[in-house]
Amino acid sequence: MDLFPPDPHANLLPCDGTVNYHGPIFSSTESDRHAAALLKEVSWQHDEAIIFGKHIITARKVAWYGDSDFAYAYSGIARPALPWNEQLLQLKAIIEEHCQTRFNSCLLNLYDHGDQGMSWHSDDEKSLAMHAAIASVSFGAERRFCFKHKRTTQTAEIVLEHGSLLVMRDKTQTHWLHSIPKAKRITEPRINLTFRTFVR
Repeated sequence: MDLFPPDPHANLLPCDGTVNYHGPIFSSTESDRHAAALLKEVSWQHDEAIIFGKHIITARKVAWYGDSDFAYAYSGIARPALPWNEQLLQLKAIIEEHCQTRFNSCLLNLYDHGDQGMSWHSDDEKSLAMHAAIASVSFGAERRFCFKHKRTTQTAEIVLEHGSLLVMRDKTQTHWLHSIPKAKRITEPRINLTFRTFVR
C-alpha cells in the first residue's frame, strides 16, 4: 500500500495546462481482470499513419470506439468508430464519475512490450473538443509518460501505474507535447484507454 498516494488535485505541469494524476483507481485484481478482457475482446488493429507521403503500419495496435460511427482522423488516416462493448461502457461510466465529465469516444492503444512507444505529439485534432478533458487509463506494464512544453522545452514526467487514471485538461494540448519513451527492459504489455469528446 502506498503511504503517500497521489494528490489528484495537484497539477503536474508548471504552467500553460493542467494534468492531474489520480494514481490507481482500480484494485490489482480488478486491473488484471480488465487487462485480460481488453486483450481478448477489443478489435485490435495495427495503427497506420501517413508520414512524408508514405503509408506506414506501426507495431503498436489501436482501436477506436464511440457513441456513433464517426470517423476520427489523425496521422492522415480516418478511422470509423466501433460501437461500445459492455466492458468499455462500464469503464467509461467509472471514469466519467471520477472526472465529472461525459465522454463520447475512446481511443485505445496496445503496446506489446517496451520496444513499442509513442513519439512526441499533442492530441489537438480539430475533431476533438478544444480544451476538453482527456482521461487516460492504463492497465499492464508501468510506463513513463513525458511532457515537453512546445515553446520553452520545459519537461515533466510521471510513471503510469497498473489501473491508474491521468487527466489532461485546459490548454495542455495547445502548449505541451507528450510521449511514451521506449524501454527495452519492459517485456509485458500495456493497454491505454483515452476517453475523449469528439465533435463532428
